Amino acid sequence: MTDATLNMLEQAITSPWVYVVLFALAALDGFFPVIPGETVVVTTAVFAGAHAPDVPAIIIASTAGAFVGDHVAYALGRSPVGQWLIARLRSRPRGRAAFAWADATLGERGGQVLLASRYVPGVRTATTLILGGVRYPWRKFALFDVLAAGFWAVGWTLVGYLGGAAFGGDELTSLGIGICLACALMALSEIARRLWRYWRRRRSRAAEGAAAEDDGAAAGDEATAADTPSSSR
Repeated sequence: MTDATLNMLEQAITSPWVYVVLFALAALDGFFPVIPGETVVVTTAVFAGAHAPDVPAIIIASTAGAFVGDHVAYALGRSPVGQWLIARLRSRPRGRAAFAWADATLGERGGQVLLASRYVPGVRTATTLILGGVRYPWRKFALFDVLAAGFWAVGWTLVGYLGGAAFGGDELTSLGIGICLACALMALSEIARRLWRYWRRRRSRAAEGAAAEDDGAAAGDEATAADTPSSSR
């Protein structure tokens, strides 16, 4: 049964239509992440490592699909529906704080955030939606997004291709190793993101504490200075 499944999968992936399917699934993952696009890219590239399909075509189809999907999410963020949703979220205390951070951070480092978030499923969709919602300039978004989509497609294609090339005679092993490696890398990306947020939060709290101490010291100095003339009289 396993051999029959692999044969069917190989026939589907070696079909010229695979690039259309790859484009469509990578695009769908950009705004409706049901199946992580990484899994589809790695699966296709595993068979490329063995014999077919064509690696440059996989990269082009994946990049184009990711680019289109990110732009759909960006457009949804700018749409009346997206603006209505963001307005509702802003009306809540936690939402106001989150979007205040988004306005400040994405306005200054939106391109860097977009590049980093592309490797974390779900987070990339939220990032592109918010970038559209805060009216991040489209030209800058398109420039950084083509880089993010390209790096993402090249990286995951190489993961699958190298796995397929290393175990060219055993597609099942290649596929298993490629998908496991993709899941491990996605998990590491999420862990790194959470550690970065934790470090930034601690740094922010430390800065706020230091500022509060400075304000307290300044207030004490002012009170001392105000009491000094009266005590001397």
